[in-house]
Amino acid sequence: MGWWQVNADTLAGSRFALSPLAETFAALKTLESGTASHPGERRWLRAHLPAYRGRLAADPLTAVLIRSGLGREWIADFLTPTPYGDEPFEVEIARVRETPPRAARAHLAVSLGGPLPAALADRDDLPGRAADLLTHVWEEYVRPDWERRRRVLEADVVARTAHLSQGGWAAALDALRPGTRWLGDNRLQVNLHEYPPREISGAQLLFVPVTPKAGWVSWEDPHRYAVVYPCTGVLADGRAEAVPQSLGALLGTARAGVLVLLDSPMSTSQLVAVTGQGLGSVGRHLKVLLDARLVERRRAGRSVLYSRTAAGEVLVTAQRD
Repeated sequence: MGWWQVNADTLAGSRFALSPLAETFAALKTLESGTASHPGERRWLRAHLPAYRGRLAADPLTAVLIRSGLGREWIADFLTPTPYGDEPFEVEIARVRETPPRAARAHLAVSLGGPLPAALADRDDLPGRAADLLTHVWEEYVRPDWERRRRVLEADVVARTAHLSQGGWAAALDALRPGTRWLGDNRLQVNLHEYPPREISGAQLLFVPVTPKAGWVSWEDPHRYAVVYPCTGVLADGRAEAVPQSLGALLGTARAGVLVLLDSPMSTSQLVAVTGQGLGSVGRHLKVLLDARLVERRRAGRSVLYSRTAAGEVLVTAQRD
């Protein structure tokens, strides 16, 4: 297994951050695999896969480049520069484009586990081609939906922070993604591959969510390390369950939508992020639902989490049936 040695100060100074480029690369991986993990992602894939495949069919060299970079156990490093956190896509993609050609070819050889295909062996335009394709995926397939994606990512960060408040780093990291867990003795397992351990104490450590089911690690040794992980559950899909018409007529569609979402505890910030409603609107809906004893609230660390009461559960279940 691959693990990092992380001292207490580094872990305490770590943070969650968003990265448009990480989201774009995760989307690229989904397009390359042709499979998706949840209904929202499958709808997106059906809408964009034909155009993506058509673009690569017209540019077979870039197709070979990208498929070479997505190795079985290792991604070519220059395709996934370590996020600095909350930077615009244009700043992040510049790091891909500015990769020295020799370094890009070396990274591809590592991801392939052997020599490069002849078509790539002597080319100096590989970083530019990769950056062009990632920019295309961002502009055409991710950016039009970025505001919704961003809300979902922010909601996931709130959920992870609640895990951290309730159970400490072990609880937060064990639930991050398969293969990631806190081993104790200042050791963070980051994947199941047999890679040598890395000492990262003193570096900046970032945890970066993406909405597709994808994950990887990256670093700029010795200063910056990142673990990219997938959102889960309702946050990953980014869509509330359809509100039964009868429940919407009874409570109002927006308020009923909040009640339906509370299958599991969520904070006000999460509800704002997932529904797209304003903070004031969500707060008013929660107050009415609290007064009607359809939801209850409890504190978890610094967060206040809302969930349905038994009465709220009966009401929602009856309308679903």
